[in-house]
Amino acid sequence: MLSKIFYPQLFSLLKDGYSKEKFLKDLVAGIIVGIVALPLAIAFGIASGVKPEQGIYTAIIAGFLISFFSGSKVQIGGPTGAFIVIVYGIVQQYGYDGLVVATIISGFLLILMGFLRLGSVIQFIPYPVTVGFTSGIALIIFSGQIKDFFGLTIEKVPSDFIEKMAVMFSHLLTINFYTLGIGFASILIIKFWPKVTTKVPGSLIAIIFSTLLVHIFSFPVETIGSKFGAVPSMLPTPTLPIITWELFQKMFSPAITIALLAGIESLLSAVVADGMIGDKHRSNTELIAQGIANIFSPIFLGIPATGAIARTATNIKNGGRTPIAGIIHAITLLLILLFLGKWASLIPMASLAAILIFVAYNMSEIHIFIKLLKSPKSDIAVLITTFLLTVLIDLTVAIQIGVVMAAFLFMHRMANATQLKFFSEDSDPEDPLAISKKVVPQGVEVFEINGPFFFGAADRFKDQLKSLGRSPKVLVLRMRHVLTIDATGIRALEDVIINTKKEGCNVVLSGVHAQPYIAIEKAGVLKLLDSENVCMNIDLALERVNDILGLNKESNIAE
Repeated sequence: MLSKIFYPQLFSLLKDGYSKEKFLKDLVAGIIVGIVALPLAIAFGIASGVKPEQGIYTAIIAGFLISFFSGSKVQIGGPTGAFIVIVYGIVQQYGYDGLVVATIISGFLLILMGFLRLGSVIQFIPYPVTVGFTSGIALIIFSGQIKDFFGLTIEKVPSDFIEKMAVMFSHLLTINFYTLGIGFASILIIKFWPKVTTKVPGSLIAIIFSTLLVHIFSFPVETIGSKFGAVPSMLPTPTLPIITWELFQKMFSPAITIALLAGIESLLSAVVADGMIGDKHRSNTELIAQGIANIFSPIFLGIPATGAIARTATNIKNGGRTPIAGIIHAITLLLILLFLGKWASLIPMASLAAILIFVAYNMSEIHIFIKLLKSPKSDIAVLITTFLLTVLIDLTVAIQIGVVMAAFLFMHRMANATQLKFFSEDSDPEDPLAISKKVVPQGVEVFEINGPFFFGAADRFKDQLKSLGRSPKVLVLRMRHVLTIDATGIRALEDVIINTKKEGCNVVLSGVHAQPYIAIEKAGVLKLLDSENVCMNIDLALERVNDILGLNKESNIAE
């Protein structure tokens, strides 16, 4: 039973066998991805408000665990740009201890989501919400790099977006042109290096070039060492956090946001990878893997982690086809930390800012944002609202309000899609079962519900029936197009049956599908009707109407 929910791809690999040829491809891909991940891990760590080495710790520990337990064959995990905003906010408000608690809680939430088989459910988060907060995150990442890219002399940068931009603008005259030159050169290298080769990432070349330039010519620019001190050349000792009930309560809401982001990013990355290698990931296993990684990452001074789309794609393009490539990527990062970590302190902050600006640009997906502005007005409203809330208020609030807003707008659309009409309004000439083609006795009203009968349509249903004024002798409710009904719809149906019976009106149900039938039967609604008053189709329903009115008896007497 457990294996149906949690069965990592690595376990399948070990069971099915692993060839030398596959290992060599995974080895090359893992080393390349490890090199690609290094500058990103450092940059994401700094942008998240923690030390640069903590980004590397995350890429090593979480990257190893995600690949080891992953439901995808080629998933590469580690810190990503999506977490920068939420992590930075938590660190600024609650310190790193608060982030540790939030990350561990999110890990357990992800594991719970996996065991509850929510791997396929998380995909129902509306696309405008995802694009809205992703674009908002990209803008915040970009705004956060302006100081380091231009070398502005600002003692403390505000976390609020508007205040931040105001402070940046007021300090434009403090630009360090050496820093700006390093940053601009790094952007050009990152942009155009792929034309030379894609085997070595442009971000790494930019860091090497800028570091050598600053070191050789002693340019007066800020480096990792001048800002954060020396970078350790070893993994930290595992430390268990002290979790108080008060801190747990405060961090639960941010933890939900981290869990949602980790789930969305990792499953999106896995889906993209599936398309590239022609495979199918195990979504629930993937969520559990992400959960395990996020529980252990902060124990080693790490930050939240998830599947990284760009690094996963790099892994695939360089031949990686099994989780071994991801494990080698983590080992490569560990070796770099152990033997080359001390040199990281020489990296210019402007070069890292350039990397993050490039990440923000790719993350923003401006063309998709613009394309969504041509969508229905409700989707545009969700997109803009989520975007603005992410930038101006808080990512947690943005996701919560965005999802709720999208849900309400969807329900509104569904309610409008449910058509309610009397047979006198039935005017479809192509419908062979149209009531206008049937003989309906006097004193009988036929009312059709067309679409899901849920709380959004229940009040309209009752209001339209009230518009009849005096109750008919028989009310036929056609439900041939009602595939689902909820508790509110059942209650509305029950009220109509009870109220009409008080006025001497019989109710006949026609064309009830399986789900509505079972639902109203369990609710006891069918007990309010004669069993013969529930008919399979309109013809049988009209025969039942004739029986109720005694028209069939009159016909027999006449004969």
